[in-house]
Amino acid sequence: MAITYNVKLGVASTRRNIFSREDAIRCKDETLAKLRSLGVDCVDLGWLNEDGLMYDVAHVDAVAQRFRAEGVDALFTPHCNFGNEDSVTRLAAALNVPTLLWGPRDEAPGPDGLRLRDSQCGLFATGKDLLRRHIPFTYIENCRIGDAVFESGVKNFIAAANVVKNFRRLKIGQIDTRPSDFLSVMANEAELAEKFGIHVEPWSLNELIAEMDTIRTERAGELADAAKSTAERIPFDCDGDGVLAMIAMKMAMSEWAARKGLSALAIQCWDALHEATGVMPCFANSVMIEEDIPVACETDLHAAITAVLVQAAAKEPVFIADVTVRHPDNDNAELLWHCGAFPYSLKKEGADGKVGRHYVLPSGAPGVNEWQLKDGEVSIFRFDGIGGDYSLLFAKGKTVDGPANRGTYVWVEFPDWPALERKIVTGPYIHHVIGTYKDAGPILETAIPYLGPIKFDPAF
Repeated sequence: MAITYNVKLGVASTRRNIFSREDAIRCKDETLAKLRSLGVDCVDLGWLNEDGLMYDVAHVDAVAQRFRAEGVDALFTPHCNFGNEDSVTRLAAALNVPTLLWGPRDEAPGPDGLRLRDSQCGLFATGKDLLRRHIPFTYIENCRIGDAVFESGVKNFIAAANVVKNFRRLKIGQIDTRPSDFLSVMANEAELAEKFGIHVEPWSLNELIAEMDTIRTERAGELADAAKSTAERIPFDCDGDGVLAMIAMKMAMSEWAARKGLSALAIQCWDALHEATGVMPCFANSVMIEEDIPVACETDLHAAITAVLVQAAAKEPVFIADVTVRHPDNDNAELLWHCGAFPYSLKKEGADGKVGRHYVLPSGAPGVNEWQLKDGEVSIFRFDGIGGDYSLLFAKGKTVDGPANRGTYVWVEFPDWPALERKIVTGPYIHHVIGTYKDAGPILETAIPYLGPIKFDPAF
């Protein structure tokens, strides 16, 4: 199943009986109105009782059942006054989805010296109970509903919940084995299943070739139409037969992914693949990324996992790059490059772009993209592990000018390149990273506690 971007939020507003019931109802209504104004798809408790609030552990089973039936992907428990921490923690445990805590900031006490809510105090109690039960959670600091921190906190949490949703159903298609020289991309398939529930679906090179042959012989008209429409968007600098083979490869990969419900692919790409098919997969990979099914080169399963995490967070196509050489004049800049797993939609405006032949491999096989990426701030990530310990590398930089390169490329300046280089060399990372122009670091840092035993690892 391709990466999805919709999140349904279960909103279980809560109160405690000794504080103002009327104020809690007002807060609940204002919170729901604010969420819907932000475009959040909400399921609330209007059906539960006349308050639409959870304040007794006896409510938990009914709420959990209703939220499951509605297919909620995340839980939000506004503490509309002090709240009921026992109900909240039991509900969070029952649902096992990302959980968000927040309570409104109290006004000054009334003329009689009494307070309406004590919501902040309730957050302290609920946080402790969740920690005691080893239930991960996110919280927005105690603030007013109109404060910017509330809106940014909700948006960050929803984006993180989408990452979790996509990660928990992650299924990667592996097309053939890794290239023999690429020891660095070895991955423990059994451990990925045991630790994270990630399924790897193998597909042999012979099966891919057979599917491509079927498309070329039995669906020639459909293939020609697809090649024509693609060429209207992206320039090709290779013969027509090569273009048809590239499009047939892309169609075969896309249809297999749909049949198997795959989130991403990891493809062998060289040498066996291009020798057997006559084309490189780079162009097909880039188009698949634009269609929300990232494809990692050199059968790099960890890169495919990273791509799903980052694209789910960014909500736009990512690029899959080699970290290659330092800038000749800028000590903090680095070349992010590859043969072509960079979507055409990320090409720098006004820059030349084409799909041509490989300029390094002796075969000169067609299917290699050549364009420079656009300018802007860039974040890079790498999920990797060794010895059973997994982490997610994160670094942020900005594009800079640099020498022209063949293939697809962009020069990026980081705050402290030697520190990032040290991170990659000393591991557990390698030279393959996932890049995005969105500031996805805070989103993925929020998502990490819900994914399993993974350490968030910022370079700076």
